[in-house]
Amino acid sequence: MGRTAEAAEANASDKGRRPHRLRRALLAALITGAVVVPLSGASRPEIPAPVPAALATPVTAATLDEAYAANRANAAEASRMAAAHGDRERAAADRAMADPARHFLSFDGRGAGMATEVFGDLARADRVAVLVPGSDTSIDTYDRFRDAARALHERLTRQAPRGTRTAVVAWLGYETPATVSTTVTTPGRAEEAAPRLREFVRQLRAVTAGKQARVSLLCHSYGSVVCGRAAPHLAVDDIALVGSPGTGADTAAALRTPARVWAARGSDDWVAEVPHIRLDLLGTTVGFGTDPVSPSFGARVFAAGTGGHSDYFRPGSTSLANLTRIVLGQTPEAPHV
Repeated sequence: MGRTAEAAEANASDKGRRPHRLRRALLAALITGAVVVPLSGASRPEIPAPVPAALATPVTAATLDEAYAANRANAAEASRMAAAHGDRERAAADRAMADPARHFLSFDGRGAGMATEVFGDLARADRVAVLVPGSDTSIDTYDRFRDAARALHERLTRQAPRGTRTAVVAWLGYETPATVSTTVTTPGRAEEAAPRLREFVRQLRAVTAGKQARVSLLCHSYGSVVCGRAAPHLAVDDIALVGSPGTGADTAAALRTPARVWAARGSDDWVAEVPHIRLDLLGTTVGFGTDPVSPSFGARVFAAGTGGHSDYFRPGSTSLANLTRIVLGQTPEAPHV
């Protein structure tokens, strides 16, 4: 009787997992299939917005407040222009970014939009984390990216040793690809983004020069492709790849960075189903090569728990706890074997 009950429970549990496995497989197939059969939706009309704010001087620790004020004013003007254009959704998103409590190092409301937001006292921080997002991140979807940065900053604030100051920067500094598109399977967007990320890290180092802060890049999904392209010229201490489809490099050593390279993937992340290949098709590179969590890649693999592709910065998660440890220069938990 006991064995029968256990068998029935196991069977029911397996049936419960099948639909989720099917969804993961279907999503992976869609992304892979986008290489051969491009999928496109109706393009959104161009939304008018002002050019980015022009600052009188380079951003430094002394001019941070000036930069924050200029970018808030730019976001407010973008909101007015979007409203006049009839796009209430974008107007609301821009208006939220113009809130006096928000701190933006940059803001560009044109097109899909780009923004760089700071959480914490950047000028005085000893430990700085820079989040690099993956696909489908824009001003219209910015809140979920912001939630990730806020969750990390809150965890860092609680966990940092006494006397250690922390800051988190949400860097939406490039036009991310759509999840279901040809661009998400090719390095084009990452190649465009890499010089921007390098320049941003250079500026960040200028702002934190007085503290000689430890800087960690936390790269999610397609953002790990961006970090991989930029890695050889980045003055950072750690590069953490989470939910990564690959970096375009065969090994961590091939990234040519003195930074410690970390990698993790949640057990329920559909990206595990995406083939880790790199092919040249009709002059276009497709795929990003070696799986960063595989032994052959050579990264320092850490535990990410049972989360899915969007769960790496979820409050209370194993992955967030370990990313916090990496930013603080501590040793993260290893994967359970």
